Order: sequence, then structure tokens, then C-alpha cells
Amino acid sequence: MKFFETLKNIWKIEELKNRILLTLGLLLVYRFGAQIVLPGIDAAQLASLSSQTDGGILGLLNAFTGGAFSNASVFALGIMPYISASIVVQLMTIAIPYLQKLQKEGESGRKKITQITRWLTIAITLVQGPGYIINLYNILPSSAFLMDSTFTFVASSVIILTTGCIFAMWLGEKITDKGIGNGISLLIMVGIIATLPQAFIQEFISRVTESNGGLILILIELVIWFVIILASVMLVRAVRQIPVQYARKNASGKFEKASVGGARQFIPLRLNASGVMPIIFAQAIMFIPAAVAGLSDTEMAQGITAAFQDMFGFWYNLVFGILIIVFTYFYTAITVPTNKMADDLKRSGGFIPGIRPGAETSEYLDRIMSQITLPGSVFLALIAIFPAIVVSLLNVQQGWALFFGGTSLLIMVGVAIDTIQQVNSYLLNRHYDGLMKSGKNRKAVA
Repeated sequence: MKFFETLKNIWKIEELKNRILLTLGLLLVYRFGAQIVLPGIDAAQLASLSSQTDGGILGLLNAFTGGAFSNASVFALGIMPYISASIVVQLMTIAIPYLQKLQKEGESGRKKITQITRWLTIAITLVQGPGYIINLYNILPSSAFLMDSTFTFVASSVIILTTGCIFAMWLGEKITDKGIGNGISLLIMVGIIATLPQAFIQEFISRVTESNGGLILILIELVIWFVIILASVMLVRAVRQIPVQYARKNASGKFEKASVGGARQFIPLRLNASGVMPIIFAQAIMFIPAAVAGLSDTEMAQGITAAFQDMFGFWYNLVFGILIIVFTYFYTAITVPTNKMADDLKRSGGFIPGIRPGAETSEYLDRIMSQITLPGSVFLALIAIFPAIVVSLLNVQQGWALFFGGTSLLIMVGVAIDTIQQVNSYLLNRHYDGLMKSGKNRKAVA
């Protein structure tokens, strides 16, 4: 009953209602575009492309695009070129002084960085677009292509794919500005959720019709999936609270002299400060060994290619897990500025009990981050490779296994939590109970 009461309260807030409706409308436009096939392709002959994306790396990419990749859609590349461009710009900011300067200029600098990211997105799309078209020619029968001129088809398709990516990027930015926020993340999450029912139905049919465990194993899988979701929520929400004490100051007025300050607060250090970025970095690196080994015809090179093309194999996941741990430390180091945190704390008159302000505080925070990043990175690596574990132990369909961990599950959990917090902020500002229990955004303590 309380849930329905909360929904009624959401509907009473005009601004929140309009933002939610706008967000749903733009997401519907994105899902509609994912069903529009590129001009010049016979939609009835896309079966071979769909079978190519049943599992593996392409299956993961197809999940991120909400099935648009296997549909040869105008949104086939989805929003992934923009994500790639954002990552590249973020890494370049560390090494390029001009980008560092823009980052410190506030809103004007942020707009320039956003513009650079957009242009880089177009460049990446112009590279990935022809690659996608070449894959279509390699996979689909010649009768699937309806245009007589190959050049006309390739040129028009690359332009359409680039335009589709830019339009998806625009939808995400509008959701962020005019909707309930997290526009790009919501587009990815909706795409992932769109492939979930089909993946589960395929798993259900496999278990029931092929006498492959039956309903009991389906129930076991759902219980395991629920436990993994809870573990992912804990990973996303867990923080280590560092106590902070502020010096007590005397404030004198015309008629009185009062002692103010001295409040005890906390610095929340997240157990997984890097989010899903280490997984994305590691997956990008995992393409390199197979690509390099593919240049040779030796038996060893062929074995390396086979090992690193099987994302559910042992060697792939061993290297994948190690890379995630390494990248978690790397990304945490560049995104959690302990020096700046210590300086800000010193300027505001705060200190950590027993720790001197300044360099000693920075070293203390850095040491704590290193300590909590180790279990966080190992936990993240386990969740990332868990799809391979369920495939190996329970013989789960690869498409359904992708939802048992990895980037897909962490994105769904993270975006869902952020969206609930956005809605909660509107509700609590209007003195309504939030979607979470007691209307407060509770955090787990590592």
C-alpha cells in the first residue's frame, strides 16, 4: 500500500511527473529506432546476424544496444561510441595540460570538453560504421542486400549509423537536462533490459523442452540471480566512513557570545569508487591478444586466438579478472583525489582525529583507499567473471548468463539506484516519503 501511496505522491508533483513522462517518451523513441532496419537490407534475412550475437563479445554489445546490433538497425552502434569517446577524453585529461585547464574552468570548461567528446564520438562512429557494414557483408547472404550499388549502400549506411549515434547521444542529453537525469546510462540500461525477456525465454525453453534440468533448475538460477543482484547493490552502495572533527570556534554577537562548530562528520570513501569502468577498460584490452595472435598462422597463435575469443573460457576470465583488479586500482587513483580532499579539509578547519592536517591526512586517506580497494576490486572481478562460472557449473545459455554479472548487471543496478535517488530527492523536498524505506538513502558501511 505504501508503494502505491508513493506513486500517487509522485503524480502530485507536477515537475517530477513531467520529467518522468518526458523520460519515458524519449526512451520509447530510442526503442522504436532500434527496430528500424537500415535501408537496403532485407529484414527477413537477418537470422544469421542474430545467431552471431547469441553469446560472446558480440552478444554483450547486442545487449548494450537493446538488440539493435542484431537487427541491423539505424541505432546498431547504440551509444557505445559516445561512451568510448568519454573514456578517451577522461584519460587524455590526465596527460594533456589544455584539458586539465578546461576541467578547472567550471561550467564553460565543461561545455568545451563536452564539445570535444561529441566530435570524437563522430570520429569513432566513422571508423566503427564501415567495420559494422563489412561484418554484414561477411555474415548475411548476398540476397539480403537490396541496393545494386555497393558504394551507395556503404556510404548511406555509414551516414545513417553516424546520425543514429548522434541522435541517441542527443536523446541522452535531453533526458539528463529535462528528464530525471542519467540520460546516457538510462539508454544503456533500457537496451539491456529489452534483451532480458528473450534471454530468459530461451533459457526456459532449453531447460523444459530439452530435459535439461527442468523447472527446479530454473528456480535455482533465479535464486542465484537474486543473490548476485543483492551482492551488486552492496558493492555499489558500500562505503567506509572516515570520522572528521571540525574545530570549535567562538562567535560573538552584539548581545551574546556563543561557541559554534565542533561538529563530527564523516568522509564517505566508496568501496568501489571506479564503478564499472575497470570492466570496460579490461574488456577493451581483451581484444588485443586475439587481434595480435590472429596475424600469425602458427599453432600457438591459433591457440591464443581461440582462448581469447571465448569469453566464457578459463584463460579469458583469468586474465580478465586480473586486469579488472589492476584497472580498479588505476582508475581509483586518478578519480579519488586524496591530496585535494586533505587540502579542502584543512582549509575548512576540519581534521581526522589522531591525524595531522595536510600531508599526513592525504597519506592516511590514500592508505585507507588502498586497503578498501583490494576487497572491492576482487569482489568486482568475481561479479564480472560470474557469467562464465554459471555457464561452467549450470550449463546456462550464454545470452541468459550475461545477466548474472559483468557490466550488464552492474549498470542495471547502478542506474536503478541513481534513478531512485533522483526521484527521492524530489519527494523529500516536498515532504513526501521516498521510494526507499523511511524515505532516506541508506548506505552500507564497508
